[in-house]
Amino acid sequence: MSISIFQAALIGILYYLAISGTPWLTAFIANYVRQPLVNGFIVGLILGDPVKGLIIGSAINLPFIGVFLVGGTMPTDSALAGIVGTTFAMVSNVSPEVAVAMAVPIGLLGNIVQTIHMTKNIAFVHMMDTAAKEGDIRKIKFLNVVPPQLTTMLISAIPVAIIVYFGADVASGILESISGKPLQVLTVLGGVLPALGISMTLRQLLKEKPMILFFLIGFLMVAYQEFTMIVVAIFAAAIAYFYTDLKTAKG
Repeated sequence: MSISIFQAALIGILYYLAISGTPWLTAFIANYVRQPLVNGFIVGLILGDPVKGLIIGSAINLPFIGVFLVGGTMPTDSALAGIVGTTFAMVSNVSPEVAVAMAVPIGLLGNIVQTIHMTKNIAFVHMMDTAAKEGDIRKIKFLNVVPPQLTTMLISAIPVAIIVYFGADVASGILESISGKPLQVLTVLGGVLPALGISMTLRQLLKEKPMILFFLIGFLMVAYQEFTMIVVAIFAAAIAYFYTDLKTAKG
């Protein structure tokens, strides 16, 4: 599979929207777009195979399922991992396990983008402080939207578009060159890494007894009754609704 310039540009814009969010997306929607499960599906749409993109994206999502923002910082960039990792995996036609092994280091590189993103916005805040002292409301509105968005696009959309356009063939060639035992090792690592994300989530669930109980019920439904994930998700949504309603009424 080859990537056209137009597809590369769309993938770059997708990453820009994922890390920028407002004003194009709400913070709530942008948070979902950051998840590999979602952006992997969108990458699949762009590349013409949404089902494969969803499968790869869902596999990549597992190691990042327990990652969350703390004070505006994060240990890894799930958006970059999902978008670039899914793209490279689809172009290279590798298994989801190998895609996970590829995506994890890509996510760590995304921290550089996030650091630049947060740091360069400080300059615009100081400019807005000066404009506020002058009472220039129009300038404050301009500095709050236009320069931050343009610079964010420069450090996100353009580099990612270049990486997926020129780097896809390189990634495919590297994977071909390590076919055999090295690729099998990557596959094994990719199968183990999701356990890390699941364990981080379980650690949070163990803090509240009802939550771990609900998890065990879902596990038993899948493991012993062979319920599909969709059925379990429907049951989980119903239980969550009534549990939240009763807990709120009690409080």
